[in-house]
Amino acid sequence: MRGNGVRVLIVGGGVAGLATVAALRDWGATIDVVERAPWPTDSGTGIYLTGNATRMLAVLGLREPVADVAVEITRQRSANQRGGRLFDIDVTALWQGVGACVSLPRAHLHRAMLAGVGDTPIRWGRHPVVLVEEGDRVAVEFDDHSIERYDLVLGADGVNSTVRRLTFDAPAARDLGQYAYRWIAPRIDAEPVWSVQLGRGRQFLTIPISAEQTYCYYNDGPVADRPGWRDEVAATFTEPVATMLKALDHDDSTLHAGPNQEVVLGAWSRGPVLLIGDAAHATSPNMAQGAAMALEDAVVLAASLAAAGSIAEALRGYEARRRPRTDWVLSQTHRRDKATGLPPALRDLVMRRLGEQMFRSNYGPLFAQP
Repeated sequence: MRGNGVRVLIVGGGVAGLATVAALRDWGATIDVVERAPWPTDSGTGIYLTGNATRMLAVLGLREPVADVAVEITRQRSANQRGGRLFDIDVTALWQGVGACVSLPRAHLHRAMLAGVGDTPIRWGRHPVVLVEEGDRVAVEFDDHSIERYDLVLGADGVNSTVRRLTFDAPAARDLGQYAYRWIAPRIDAEPVWSVQLGRGRQFLTIPISAEQTYCYYNDGPVADRPGWRDEVAATFTEPVATMLKALDHDDSTLHAGPNQEVVLGAWSRGPVLLIGDAAHATSPNMAQGAAMALEDAVVLAASLAAAGSIAEALRGYEARRRPRTDWVLSQTHRRDKATGLPPALRDLVMRRLGEQMFRSNYGPLFAQP
């Protein structure tokens, strides 16, 4: 079907929402985008995009703007908390034929995607407060009391989705028992390497995101923002961890902290309302697949709408095609979190012997097109 005469509302102006705008721009529909944030932000930390994510950026015509402001990551290195090597992965070879792995500031990714869909206006500082099905359409009341009607509403508004809360009889996002800290520190290593140190149930990750900056990630247990956590982390892990933490002594404005959460739903659509990206299937960040799955969602949704005879048929086909892939990612994130929770001696033995094999197995199905 063509989108001529179809009105689409996309709720959320992040990766999932902007990717969907790019994917649907030639379909012919009228597309409205609303975003709760009052304006595009320059804040945030970093993001790592695996090869299946950059492949989708290419499909959407957004690869070059992102590549221009990104660091290409060539290797992933895993060590224990004492710095002992567990295994390395040549990610250039691993993702050969799929796409490059890159890292960059989140704000730069958002800016590049905004530029790529610049002819689609976004209503900043706006969000829905009521959604009511009216046959094949949805009446949407916004926070400014205006009401508009749409043939398709897409909830691309993240792990704590308003659309999910308003439309679906579903539980809220589930805490994974991990409290995560993210911040930006000066770059001290010239080599473009993703590097992690594993403690028991904890990990400290560093990724260069520009010529001057490193993205730092640390996840602890479930207790939120424990006093003295920085001193404990510095004593637990080896360098460059202490150096990365010192960046917060000078400027903690980049520090973002909160629980890691996942979303598991029995259905992603209800009538002409569909959830995509983290709103539908958020997972632990340990596979760096949040943005990748959102980008794939956008491309597959556009293909499903173009091939189907109706919106209802398209949404059924979309979910049937996407669920096996997102379920795989969910299951693998559970396995990886479980592995990092093993007693250190056992974990180190398993990782040294099987780490590379396990890593390739985790990502293997994602090398194929979605």
